Amino acid sequence: MEAKENVRGRFAPSPSGRMHLGNVCAALLSWLSVRSQQGDWVLRIEDLDPRRSRREYAKWIQSDLQWLGLDWDEEPVWQSERTSIYEAKLDQLQRQNLIYPCFCSRADLHSASAPHGTDGELLYSGRCRNLSEEQRLAQAKIRRPALRISVNKAPISFTDGLQRQIIQHLDQTCGDFIVRRSDGVFAYQLAVVVDDGLMGMTEVVRGLDLLSSTPRQLYLYRCLGLPEPKFYHIPLLMNVQGQRLSKRDQALDLGELRRRWSAPELIGKLAWLLGLRESEEAIEAKALIHDFDWAKVKREPIFVPETLFIRSYKIG
Repeated sequence: MEAKENVRGRFAPSPSGRMHLGNVCAALLSWLSVRSQQGDWVLRIEDLDPRRSRREYAKWIQSDLQWLGLDWDEEPVWQSERTSIYEAKLDQLQRQNLIYPCFCSRADLHSASAPHGTDGELLYSGRCRNLSEEQRLAQAKIRRPALRISVNKAPISFTDGLQRQIIQHLDQTCGDFIVRRSDGVFAYQLAVVVDDGLMGMTEVVRGLDLLSSTPRQLYLYRCLGLPEPKFYHIPLLMNVQGQRLSKRDQALDLGELRRRWSAPELIGKLAWLLGLRESEEAIEAKALIHDFDWAKVKREPIFVPETLFIRSYKIG
C-alpha cells in the first residue's frame, strides 16, 4: 500500500507591520486545509529585507495568530537566518549558466523599448544578458549589479486549486527576472521557492495578487530540481465601492480588529465571507476543521461590508 503524503502548509508573513484582514484570510484557510488533513502547519517569517522588517512586528504576528487560535508546529523559521542556503542554490543556478549580472537602473528599465508585461509589470528587454566580459567589468566599476535568471520560450502551466489552469510564457510576460537585488538582498522569488522546496511544503495558500508570480517560481522549482507544491490563490478582498483593500487601511489591521471583535466573532465573520458557513455566527477556528472543504471557498472577489472594519471600539 502506497504511503500517504505528509501534508505540510505554511503561513509566511513579512514583518513590515501588523497583520491585516487579507493576511488573516490566507492564514485561516491554509491552517484549516492542513489541520483537516492532519498535516503540519509551519510559521515562516520572511524578514529578508532589513529596511522593512522589524522583530517587534514579528512578535505582533505571533501574538495575533495565537489570539485567533491558529497554532503552528515546529519552531518559527526566519529567512534572515537562511542566507547561506540561498547562496548555495544561487550557486547551483550559476553552474547551469542561468545567472548573469544586470546593471540597469530603474530609469534604464523604464526607458527601454520593451513592452509592458501582464498586470502592468515591465517586461525586461534582456539588454544585459549578452554583455561581454569586458563590458561587465567596466559596468561593475560604476554600479553594483543585480542578478537575473535567463528564461526560455517554453510555456509554464499549472492548475490552481481555486482558480483555473494558468499558462504563461515568461519571455513574453516578465522576461529574465531578478533573483538577487543590487543591494545583495535575495529576491522573494528565489527565497520562497528554496524555502518551500527544502521545507517540504505540499500546499501554498496566498492571495490572488501573487498568482502572476507563480510561473516564475515554478520555473525556479524546475531549474533547482525541487518538489512543487499545490497552489491555492484566494480571491482579493474588496470594499463596497469595488476597491481592493490594502495594508494601508489601518481599520483592517489586527490591532484595530481585536479592539472591535473577539476572536470567535472575527473568525465567524471571515468564515461567512469566505463561503465556509452560511451565517456570521461566532465560532472558534478549531470548530471549522471537521467540515472544511476547498469546494466551499469563494472564487470571485470578496466584498467586505463596512460594518466589519469601521473604526469602533467595544465598551467595557
